[in-house]
Amino acid sequence: MLRPLPHLLVEPIVRMALAEDLGRAGDVTAAACVPEGARMKAAFVARKAGVLAGVDCVRLSLLAMDPDARIEPRLRDGDVFEAGAVLVEAEADARAFLAAERTALNLLGRLSGIATLTRAYVDAVAGTRARIADTRKTTPGLRALEKHAVLCGGGVNHRFGLDDAILIKDNHVAVCGGVAQAVRAARAAVGHLMKIEVEVDGLDQLDQALAEGPDVIMLDNFTLDMLREAVKRVAGQVTLEASGGVSLETVRAIAETGVDVISVGALTHSAPVLDIGLDAR
Repeated sequence: MLRPLPHLLVEPIVRMALAEDLGRAGDVTAAACVPEGARMKAAFVARKAGVLAGVDCVRLSLLAMDPDARIEPRLRDGDVFEAGAVLVEAEADARAFLAAERTALNLLGRLSGIATLTRAYVDAVAGTRARIADTRKTTPGLRALEKHAVLCGGGVNHRFGLDDAILIKDNHVAVCGGVAQAVRAARAAVGHLMKIEVEVDGLDQLDQALAEGPDVIMLDNFTLDMLREAVKRVAGQVTLEASGGVSLETVRAIAETGVDVISVGALTHSAPVLDIGLDAR
């Protein structure tokens, strides 16, 4: 079961988005056209099928504008829905509701789009051992939300930032003087709880990395034949992650080589926003 993100983490993001939209004078349209004290009932309705993510963003957007708002989610994060599904129903002060509308829809549509695309990748590799992972190619300021959306779609999270795992990339290798040197230096510098992953771009580097015993080896832009050979050579000694140029058209063949993880930047940097509307009742 998905654990919701702490409100302490989500609320500042929502408030920042609201502040950006409200500007210096607030919602001048609602203030001019909507009677003070009027109430509004409305539903967030899916225009297309998808996977839900971001319900708490709707709740916190409305509550930030009207602490007495009543929000009734009809589905939970991670639920699959069809076009026309009612996702959330709510009632609030009309001016507050209209002021919060765009922020709530922006976040709900963005996150549900990521969850929906992630589910498509997860479904594409069903029956293989491969798991679909995200990357750090996220929208600045929205990483925690976007990575939560990946979980909603059935994917798994890669590292969250530069501080929670060592990932030795090609430029680190170049500066250090080689794969082996880089892994040794990393191993000597960190404690036993810090995982070490190293990126390799060929089978020769794979052999060098394997001899140093990292926790994970990233196979960058390997061909399918190279991936199969890498799986054979490693024989389960370390976790193998395939990365680079992964698409919905290629991910199944990559998974069938036997790799453990496939990281996909497109989950967060290229997911289309899911079409969700707000219908007044």
